[in-house]
Amino acid sequence: MAFFGTNGVRGIANEYITPQLAIDVARSLGTYMGSKGVVAIGRDTRASGEMLKSAAIAGALSAGLTVINIGICPTPSVQYYVKEYADAGIVVTASHNPREYNGIKLIASDGSEMSREGEREIEKIYYSKEFNAASWEKTGDLRHDSNANAFYLEGIINSVDYELIREKKFKVVTDTGCGAGSTTLPFLLQKLGCEVITINGQVDGNFPWRNPEPTPDVLTELADIVKKTGANMGVAQDGDADRAVFFDENGNFIEEEIQLAMMAKYVLARKKGPIVTPVSSSSRMLDVAKQAGVELVWTAVGSINVARKMMEIGAVFGGEGNGGLIFPEHQYCRDGAMACAKFLEIIANGQKISELAQSVPEYCNSKTKIRIKDSTATMEKVKKEVLAGDNEVDTTDGVKVWYDDGWVLIRPSGTEPIIRIFAESKTEERADALMNEGVELVNKSK
Repeated sequence: MAFFGTNGVRGIANEYITPQLAIDVARSLGTYMGSKGVVAIGRDTRASGEMLKSAAIAGALSAGLTVINIGICPTPSVQYYVKEYADAGIVVTASHNPREYNGIKLIASDGSEMSREGEREIEKIYYSKEFNAASWEKTGDLRHDSNANAFYLEGIINSVDYELIREKKFKVVTDTGCGAGSTTLPFLLQKLGCEVITINGQVDGNFPWRNPEPTPDVLTELADIVKKTGANMGVAQDGDADRAVFFDENGNFIEEEIQLAMMAKYVLARKKGPIVTPVSSSSRMLDVAKQAGVELVWTAVGSINVARKMMEIGAVFGGEGNGGLIFPEHQYCRDGAMACAKFLEIIANGQKISELAQSVPEYCNSKTKIRIKDSTATMEKVKKEVLAGDNEVDTTDGVKVWYDDGWVLIRPSGTEPIIRIFAESKTEERADALMNEGVELVNKSK
């Protein structure tokens, strides 16, 4: 199992993600960088964050790097800062994972997530424990910058129709879940001229009201407040605020796959060009691309894969069906606050969120997972079996089998000994049937 999962390394804080691990990851990064350069280090609000950030700072300094401690920041804020002021970044975060987790995510010099190749090199150094140790007089210099979030918000404002949004004086309800978005999203909305109603807006690493994952079942209070106050929109973020989910003006939750396709449709109406999404995303994205007459490029699952493909082909938009939207005019990474500002731009242009959601094609999904001892051997058998058939098959990430009326995706988890099965079709019955075909195929290939 790779040390770095789909999005960094994560685990229970002070059990798996220990100060020693944070020191060694930072030392590995410093060794990879040749013990020279500047690294910006930030964290989300988790209770264990200060401990692990301090350890990462110590590790980076011992390797001879100059460190800028930028404090509590959303992951996209760290990324935006790195792009301008540093040669690499470290974010101490476990994103949407439950409160007891923490993790470490590495950022490349251009502000995107560290490439898979870079991660593999750093992983080799981490396991070898052959770290560059700077001589006493060359141990790094520690600086502090408390302006990273202000710089980030300025970047978002410059990437949307600021004047148009301000004119409208929208009312927005936010639930930042006591996470890193509490330090940015309400302030962004104020700058955009909105009346802001906040819940869970205090910084609290114990996440007293809800876990960091913004699922509809824990956001009922947000939905109620949107309805009761006549707000234009509700928005909730995960722990490190790189993702956001939305409620329309009626307090209805916008399913993340619909949210992705809605934004793609809005962007493509204004600018034509290819769009990018992982193979796990809904066919809604394919339909939207066809309607606009542009190419859709599928990638392996993981925002880094989407972002790097977008850079490679000059895509106008991309993202994942989990609330992670990427706007190249701002930066090549998932950004929950930028997504929020863009949704306000949509409303400012005269379209209600509910109307845009209804304009996106409808699909039904079915998914499950199977615990498995040897997922590599099982996936090889699955692949051999489907390639022998007549259906179109995509092996970008796992095995995706296309049918005339839907698809089924079978892929191993990057972090657990399980195989996930996703299926989609126009009806629930057919989606369930395709998912069951996938289950049968995996069980037969064990």
